[in-house]
Amino acid sequence: MDESQRCFDQLAWPEAQKAAKQEGSTVIWPFGACEQHGPQLPLATDALFADRILDAVLSRLDHDCPIWRLPVQSVGFSPEHQAFPGTISFRAELMLQIVEQVGSQLAAMGVQRLVLFNAHGGQIGLLQVAARQLRVRCPSMGVLPCFLWSGVTALPSLIPPEELSNGLHAGQAETSLMLRLASELVGVSRPFDGVHGQNSPFKPPEGWSLEGAAPCAWLTSDLSKTGVIGNATKASAELGEQLEQALVLHWKQRLESLLCSEWPPTEGVLGNPLDR
Repeated sequence: MDESQRCFDQLAWPEAQKAAKQEGSTVIWPFGACEQHGPQLPLATDALFADRILDAVLSRLDHDCPIWRLPVQSVGFSPEHQAFPGTISFRAELMLQIVEQVGSQLAAMGVQRLVLFNAHGGQIGLLQVAARQLRVRCPSMGVLPCFLWSGVTALPSLIPPEELSNGLHAGQAETSLMLRLASELVGVSRPFDGVHGQNSPFKPPEGWSLEGAAPCAWLTSDLSKTGVIGNATKASAELGEQLEQALVLHWKQRLESLLCSEWPPTEGVLGNPLDR
C-alpha cells in the first residue's frame, strides 16, 4: 500500500468503500489540542505529536494491513489552560457529539475498529466516555481510546521519577520530543515550574495528587505562572530521539496486536445491548 493511501480522506469514494469493508478494517483518529504549552512550545504541540508519531508508526506496519488514518483533530477539550492566551477549547458536550457523529458514520460504512489516538492528557477521561457511548451506539465497531504516553514501558528509564509523575505539561519530555520532531518551533525559554518547580509554593493536599489514585481537578493557573508543569531545563534533542523511538515501537506493537486479533466480539456475551 502506498503511504499516501493510509490517509482515509485522500481515498476516492470507491476506495473508501472497499477499505471500510475489508476484514479487520481499522481507522486511527489522532487527537491533539490547541492550547498553551509554556513560552517555548507551540499551541499545536499535542496535535503535532499525535500526527507525527502516528505517521511514523503506520509507515512501519505491513503494507497489506487494513489500517487507515483520519486527519488530526487539532482542537480539543482544554479548559484547564484557558487562563493562558492562545488556548481554544471545545465544551465537553461538543467533543462527545463529534466523536459520536464521526464514529457512527464510520461504523455505517463497515469500519470494524476505531482507535482514538490522543496526545492531550486533559481529555483522556472524556474520550474514554465518548468511546463507551459510541460502542453502545455502534456495537459492531470496536472503539479503543488511548493516550500517547500511557503504558510506554521505556519511559521510566528515560525520565526521572519526579518528572515522570509531576512533569505533566511542556516539561522535559514534551520539550525534548519537540526538539526532535520540529526544533524550529521551540523557543529559547526553558522554565522549571509547577508543583516541583524552583519557586512554586503550590502542592496538592497530603494524599492527593495531580493525577493518579486521588487526583485534583487542577487548573494550570493553580500551579504555574509560565504554563509549564515540569522541568524543561533538562530537555534535549537526544532525549527526544529516544522518546520518539520508544513511542513508535510501543504503538507499532499495540496496533499489530490489534490487527492480529478478533476484537471486537460481534455480538458479545449477552448480545447486542440495544436489543435488550
